[in-house]
Amino acid sequence: MSPQQKSDLTVLGIETSCDETAAAVVRLGEDGGVEVMSSIVASQIAEHRPYGGVVPEIAARSHVETIDTVIAEAMTEAGLGFGDLSGVAATAGPGLVGGVMVGLSAGKAIALGRGLPLIAVNHLEGHAVSARLDSRIDYPFLLLLVSGGHCQLLEVEGVGRCRRLGSTIDDAAGEAFDKIAKTMGLPYPGGPALERLADGGDPSRFTLPRALLGREGCDFSFSGLKTAAARLAEGVTDPIDRRDLAASVQGAITRQLVERSAKAMAAYAARRGGRGLRFVVAGGVAANGAVRDGLRTAATAHGFSFTAPALAYCTDNAAMIALAGAERLALGLTDGLDAVARPRWPLDEAAALADPTHVPGRKGAKA
Repeated sequence: MSPQQKSDLTVLGIETSCDETAAAVVRLGEDGGVEVMSSIVASQIAEHRPYGGVVPEIAARSHVETIDTVIAEAMTEAGLGFGDLSGVAATAGPGLVGGVMVGLSAGKAIALGRGLPLIAVNHLEGHAVSARLDSRIDYPFLLLLVSGGHCQLLEVEGVGRCRRLGSTIDDAAGEAFDKIAKTMGLPYPGGPALERLADGGDPSRFTLPRALLGREGCDFSFSGLKTAAARLAEGVTDPIDRRDLAASVQGAITRQLVERSAKAMAAYAARRGGRGLRFVVAGGVAANGAVRDGLRTAATAHGFSFTAPALAYCTDNAAMIALAGAERLALGLTDGLDAVARPRWPLDEAAALADPTHVPGRKGAKA
């Protein structure tokens, strides 16, 4: 398909990769301006809270029950009919494949029924462009993508052009936040609960391991921190001690994110000759205030601008999927109705094949 952007593009986005059923309508202007016309997110937190985490089967069923209503709400809020759309974008992975199938099937049905182009979007690419929803950020930029299932440093050169600099070799930062919170008896979702508990705590009170210090590259590791914090949590009952432990955990995760990002910044700046240095953090953990502050300070110290999405666009949402789809549609990049749902889908597939962070058969982060 040839490039389309001779006028504004209006795209419906659908996101169902985990436990949020989301739909949004985004308009991408000829000048690159972005207008979020609607963004609806139906959370499943109440359904998963009794289990302390996301149950894939429950998530998939909930998507089936909710998807039509959420799409209808997004279209109504935007004040549009399906005939006003330029295309339909749906998450095709990575994620819980049962949920991904629901949203992708809904997108295919609308595309087929209305004769619209379909764009099968990588969920991670959605996060990569999420900061562009409310800020004018030019390509290229250095990206830290940090969420419950992902922790990666990437050079983002343009639409669909990402080069991996580093990734987690075990757990993602968001997973560490959530699982440590669970061992401390905090309610689900654990990451925000741990951040609230950490407020006013002493982040130097408890000594926690610093992984991969001195190691080449920009990879992350949080499994040792998670285990050490869980053991400490078993013997900590005093409210002040619990607050200090939460602050120490938050500080340790932030420190590693900052250290590895700073290393990537130095290498990136050297390659670019110190020009056009932009640093973006995206993903659910980007909503954490301590993480934002630490990364902002590091970016300033290395001569980078710093951008993070609005809090509403840090966690999973369909506006980022719609924007990623619109940017692809503008370049004529569309998909057939045979597009498949993918539980694993690295942004830098060449790096994933040449230097996999996880060997076949071993469980680990979605990257």
